[in-house]
Amino acid sequence: MNEADALDLVQSAIWTILIAAGPAVGAAMVVGLIIALFQALTQIQEMTLTFIPKIIAILAVTALTGSFMGARIFMFTEQVYGRIVTGFD
Repeated sequence: MNEADALDLVQSAIWTILIAAGPAVGAAMVVGLIIALFQALTQIQEMTLTFIPKIIAILAVTALTGSFMGARIFMFTEQVYGRIVTGFD
């Protein structure tokens, strides 16, 4: 394993993380923006108001896209195991 193989593996790991976590992070961001707009319009400055809707949105998106996330992580794991078996050719 040389530096190019290590960099390729790290790049693949980062892309897998970004793609797998993207839907949940995006949902949290959208809900956060909506709640921030609501708080700005109504001047309700309750700190706990932001947590529960974000948690519910993240759980809902994770339930809907869980199989996609698992498939991406499984593909990455198979890629890493395949490289270990072949010796990073």
